[in-house]
Amino acid sequence: MEVTVRRTINGIFWILVYLALVMAPLFVMLIGPERPGRGFWREFSVALGFAGLGMMGLQFLLTTRFQTITAPYGIDVVYHFHRQITFVALVLILAHPVILLVETPGMLRMLNPFAGLNLVNIGLLSVLALVLLVALSVWRRGFRLRYEPWRLTHGLLATAAVVLAMVHVTMVGYYINTPDKRTLWIIMAALWIGSLVYIRIIKPLYLLTRPYKVAEVIPERGEASTLVIRPDGHRGMTFKPGQFVWLTVGSLPLFLSEHPFSISSSAMKNGAVELTIKKLGDWSSRVSEIQPGTRAYLDGPYGAFSLDMEVADGYVFLAGGVGITPIVGMLRTMADRQDRRPVQLYYGSKDFESATFREELDELKHKLNLDVVYVLEEPHEGWEGERGYITPELLARHLPEDRLTRHYFICGPVPMLNAVTRALNLLGVPQEQVHSEPFNMV
Repeated sequence: MEVTVRRTINGIFWILVYLALVMAPLFVMLIGPERPGRGFWREFSVALGFAGLGMMGLQFLLTTRFQTITAPYGIDVVYHFHRQITFVALVLILAHPVILLVETPGMLRMLNPFAGLNLVNIGLLSVLALVLLVALSVWRRGFRLRYEPWRLTHGLLATAAVVLAMVHVTMVGYYINTPDKRTLWIIMAALWIGSLVYIRIIKPLYLLTRPYKVAEVIPERGEASTLVIRPDGHRGMTFKPGQFVWLTVGSLPLFLSEHPFSISSSAMKNGAVELTIKKLGDWSSRVSEIQPGTRAYLDGPYGAFSLDMEVADGYVFLAGGVGITPIVGMLRTMADRQDRRPVQLYYGSKDFESATFREELDELKHKLNLDVVYVLEEPHEGWEGERGYITPELLARHLPEDRLTRHYFICGPVPMLNAVTRALNLLGVPQEQVHSEPFNMV
């Protein structure tokens, strides 16, 4: 209970800090004497633009992965917020020029792309960079844009949007025409730039001092492979069961080639870290070809998706496909701890043959108080277990009598995660006892 209260207080604190930083550009407007001739709608449009700019600048801070900031929520929640708040910022920033043009139609004459880099064109370029950033993020798969080029483009467009917006504000001049205003803008710009420098330069340079090596590549069911990664010249990392790391293999961490994967090994075993990766396209399709001895780098651990974060008398795990990975890590940890609390696992898989860790789950039944319910989309002939998807009716048939006191951990594709969350809600499971993590966070 004490841990939960502390996390709640920390979470509220960082929300207040975020709101204060977003509102900081608006405070700029209140500093100094009021300039005559600026009506309500013009100032309102500027306020919206400043709020949007504050949100965009803070996006760099949200991606720094500072443990102090992410711990109260889990980094998956922070990244989800990062994505959603971009849409809010886009709406606010688009509203800024729209309101100005409606309020002052004569400004249309200034929208001339051949007029050089005037303040209006600079602002327009900033908006276009932001629109393109959002479009490529939303429709990345439709554009068939590979992860690494997208990530590089994403960072460049985000930087361009914020830098051009700052240049636009500087060229307007009115909002930086006093020492107090200039000081505030300098502090905010330093925070944004510092966050970018940290995540793109300082953090990768630190990771270079803590290299790992791939010790073994183990083929698994379901077109998956487990990378056994050992620290090279240092003690490695400690982590909580269910957490994840960012992995870079075969290149330097400076090159934007890292990918997030859940840890499938027990938290009780020091040294090696195991990452089980399913062949899903792009980089993951080549994991089985990685050779032992290949240099690797791990950034982490991250995430609040862990039974160590939510102590309960019993647990229910619900996994879809490769979403079994962090859950197996938690089960292995419980086995090493000789933890006999009751656990129920619902494992959704295409078929029985592709159920990753199937044999090990059978062995874990003898070490744990574990009940496994397989749910197959395409069951083989003679299958007598559950089929289809995890539904409220299916859960009602199997959930134990103490279901309302247990904590639930869901990991899998977003549609499965949403459907199972709704099913648990229909069955009366308290929302605060349901924890989820999508495996396509990026």
